[in-house]
Amino acid sequence: MAAKPDAQAGVMPWSAKIAHDWRRHWHLYLMLIPVVLFYLLWAYGPMYGILLAFKDFSPRFGIMGSPFVGLRYFREFFNSPFSYRVIRNTVLINFYNLLFGFPLPIVFALLLNEVKNRYYKKTVQTITYMPYFVSLIVICGIIVDFTASDGVFGEIFRLLGLTPTNLLANPKYFRSLYVGSELWQRLGWDSIIFLAALSSVSAELYEAATIDGAGKMKQILHVTLPGILPTIAILLILRIGFMMSLSFEKIILLYNGLIYETADVISSFVYRKGIIENNFSFSTAVGLFNSVINFFLVVFANKVSAKMTETSLW
Repeated sequence: MAAKPDAQAGVMPWSAKIAHDWRRHWHLYLMLIPVVLFYLLWAYGPMYGILLAFKDFSPRFGIMGSPFVGLRYFREFFNSPFSYRVIRNTVLINFYNLLFGFPLPIVFALLLNEVKNRYYKKTVQTITYMPYFVSLIVICGIIVDFTASDGVFGEIFRLLGLTPTNLLANPKYFRSLYVGSELWQRLGWDSIIFLAALSSVSAELYEAATIDGAGKMKQILHVTLPGILPTIAILLILRIGFMMSLSFEKIILLYNGLIYETADVISSFVYRKGIIENNFSFSTAVGLFNSVINFFLVVFANKVSAKMTETSLW
């Protein structure tokens, strides 16, 4: 016996469901249209440019008219004598940023959450937020001046009886300076979302823990941290998804030829090789490589988080 159509079986067809939902929520769909257009134009539309990675691009012929070269620029990047160095530096700097820059805002938020004096708390928040809003060029200028042999750190070395040195001229100091300055810039700002999550933890849980004889440390371990664990898990997944990406602006404002061994990262290498030399196909190929690796890192971190914390992005 033939199956009955959806209408005869009493099941509303998809087209009817969509029309019905549109009639009920048309105003919400109208509000959604600008968001959809934004992502279509600025997120998905530019993905057409991925074709550059597989073509010997020439502005004269355009993307479609340029000759197809396959994986040439991927091979060029991996065969470069600098590919291992820039990948290593990118991963290490991001790893140190994750190791120190992720847990410290959580600790700072936990400490700030315990402060009862409202005015002191607001003052500390304001002071720690301020570096985030300072121009990156100003921040890098301060770092360059402070780390010079006659700068603040040079004077500290002199007072300690050590020989003043330009820290940004020594490769072994660059990662520490970069990660330390990132932590100084972002500590207060990154703690905001954790403070917001802490405000949602039920006060009744703390009262029950106090009745059971739990002190402050045990309340943090057994009430506070479990309460904000979903927020921590989501942010950690997103952070891991950027392990192969590092913005080139701060790097190129701080590094120089003397410290390329530890300071040169994928984005700064691509900037020199792809943008300055007008090799757009090369920069697109490396960018695509970065995006693919970051995608798999996000998927992996999401699966691990789903198994360990029952919290995931999808």
